[in-house]
Amino acid sequence: MEHFGDFIFFILFSPTTMLGAVVLLLVLYLVSIIFISKEKRNEPPGPRPLPLLGNLLQLDLKRPHKTLFVVLAGYETVREALVNYAEEFGERNISPILNDVNQGHGILFANGESWKELRYFALTTLKDFEFGKRLSHKILAECSYLIQVIEEHKGMEIACIRNTENTKCIRKTMHDDGAFVKMKALLESLLCYCLILQLYNMFPRLFRWIKNHQVVLKNVETTIRDVTYLITYLKETLDPDMCQGFVDCFLIWKQKEEEFGIDDSHYSEENLIFTVIDLFVAGTDTTAATLRWGLLLMAKYPHIQEQVHEELRHVVGSRKVSVDDRKNLSYTDAVIHEIQRLANILPVCLPHQTSRDVTFQGYFIKKGTIVFPLLTSVLYDESEWESPHTFNPSHFLDKEGKFVRRDAFMPFSAGRRMCLGEGLAKMELFLFFTSLVQRFCFTPPPGITEDELDLTLAVGFTTPPLSHMLCAVSRQ
Repeated sequence: MEHFGDFIFFILFSPTTMLGAVVLLLVLYLVSIIFISKEKRNEPPGPRPLPLLGNLLQLDLKRPHKTLFVVLAGYETVREALVNYAEEFGERNISPILNDVNQGHGILFANGESWKELRYFALTTLKDFEFGKRLSHKILAECSYLIQVIEEHKGMEIACIRNTENTKCIRKTMHDDGAFVKMKALLESLLCYCLILQLYNMFPRLFRWIKNHQVVLKNVETTIRDVTYLITYLKETLDPDMCQGFVDCFLIWKQKEEEFGIDDSHYSEENLIFTVIDLFVAGTDTTAATLRWGLLLMAKYPHIQEQVHEELRHVVGSRKVSVDDRKNLSYTDAVIHEIQRLANILPVCLPHQTSRDVTFQGYFIKKGTIVFPLLTSVLYDESEWESPHTFNPSHFLDKEGKFVRRDAFMPFSAGRRMCLGEGLAKMELFLFFTSLVQRFCFTPPPGITEDELDLTLAVGFTTPPLSHMLCAVSRQ
């Protein structure tokens, strides 16, 4: 019997038998594809996936926006889907690793009633700060700090922009960005382990044990602990009559609901923690990367930089720039918009997901299908922009030199998942950019010409330029 058992084992696991089994599975797969394809409705075209792996091997993980095969591309398509079919394309696709991270809390990676309530609360709260004067004053204070750092030859610490995000959320300015650095480490770990985490997303039970998955979760735990500590501090110093930041507003609203005995409130501790993390993630690296592109482009195109400075000198003079100056700085506003368009720092939207079966532009798309709006195809759409691949501020100017809005300017996406901090991001970028160009002339370092400045994209959560050195020459 022992020999018989060994014989059975050999038959089941011999190389020849295993090879035959693999071939049989492949044949069955191909046959099923042939028959299923005849019954399929008119689904969007794309390369045929491999068994189990799908199209993973065809994806460039460093430049996913260039190798994704099922996407919404072009201004008309993206806008129609995200605006006219907002309900159908408005859900967020949440992968297993992200579900492990936030478990449905917060705004960025959440759906359902909790997401709707928290998004509305965040949108209205941030709007209040946007239209108030306190936030712009705090941003200008950070601008002054950055100028001081540059003048003292300590280098251009773009981290100052991140401090304004702290101010917006946390109620105090922190030049020690320890908490932010840890959040950045979390994003970088997600990027570095992209391939293995993709395998985890495909087979979560099989790959739950992998080390990289555990590293990401450990970074998440550290970030949650840091944010919890900050929230605890704000609770202890909270003044219900003086709402000085997003967290204050959240805590005050939470107290009101508790007083009214609301049991199923969405204003929980977990939602607060992850909403703060979401605001940091969505609103810091993006603005910093855009400003880096702006200064690099000014150094590369000095004639445009001088036109901006001349307009600032004529309209603002030597005083500090204010938000109210924007309406009188048409050329400067056009340059900032063109920086955002050409920088293209978020080429692909975070993945959406269809909430129901939908027929869109003649194609049938099943419920639960992952959808990638390709923003780079909108910002570089040749049917919408006169010279989409060059730096041309005239894209946003009329014949009289006045600033004009363009519908295809969509760096913040559109529809239900549009960046809720768009207004604040624009304020930050305008005040930082104008304050710096007003005070300094940015040039390439000695020995480097404007033509030699490299506009290659770096790899990151966003697409900033490659690391580079610039000279900041004082104009005073």
